[in-house]
Amino acid sequence: MSNTVHFTAYKTIVNREITRFMRIWPQTILPPAITMTLYFIIFGNLIGKRIGTMDGFSYMEFIVPGLIMMSVITSSYANVVSSFFSMKFQRSIEEILIAPVPNFIILAGFVTGGVARGLIVGAIVTIIALLFTGLSIDNYLITVTVIVMTAILFSLAGMINAVFAQNFDDITIVPTFVLTPLTYLGGVFYSIKLLPVFWQKVSLSNPILYMVNAFRYGVLGQSDLNIGIAFIIIFGFITVLTAALLYLLKKGIGIRS
Repeated sequence: MSNTVHFTAYKTIVNREITRFMRIWPQTILPPAITMTLYFIIFGNLIGKRIGTMDGFSYMEFIVPGLIMMSVITSSYANVVSSFFSMKFQRSIEEILIAPVPNFIILAGFVTGGVARGLIVGAIVTIIALLFTGLSIDNYLITVTVIVMTAILFSLAGMINAVFAQNFDDITIVPTFVLTPLTYLGGVFYSIKLLPVFWQKVSLSNPILYMVNAFRYGVLGQSDLNIGIAFIIIFGFITVLTAALLYLLKKGIGIRS
């Protein structure tokens, strides 16, 4: 197939994905915005005033990068897992699989849709954050790179979940029992410097911790962790998940009945 045909196939999948989540924006865009607003009010305004400062910043300023990252993670993951599994459930995914479309184009299309939703929600949460505190970006390149890579990573993770899911309950287990705990324990609301040494070391096994801190470094210029290591970990996960998904699509594991 020519590059033009490849691009047309890619654009078609992306258009479908974006149209899908924008058409039902009260379910896909609005809830995260409301949830994050409540976090800003409760943790930032009410509890934050009692906490005071965290690593030299007001508590509100400290949690803003983490809350933006949380919204991007959950939105990008949810978009791909729900969309791809719905196509499996309705058996419409078979139409894509039998079409002369390379697997990497299918993967890129779904991931781009997840990234688009994640970035849109992240932008809305950023605007909401500006209503509560002044927000200046210390390093735009790091900030944008980290948030895009994180959205890609969790779009890939959502697709992995969708591939192996057998029913609608299966696509809620991972977000509820894995993703949510890792996010809350990923340094969104606190600096790991506050933890005992043992729990600091345990926290280092949480990949979301590196993403939150890398993004916080881009926004505030401060991080608990080495930024270089954070980028290596994020890129490593993206590489592994991409290779795994291309293999699963090639073999039809979890897709072809």
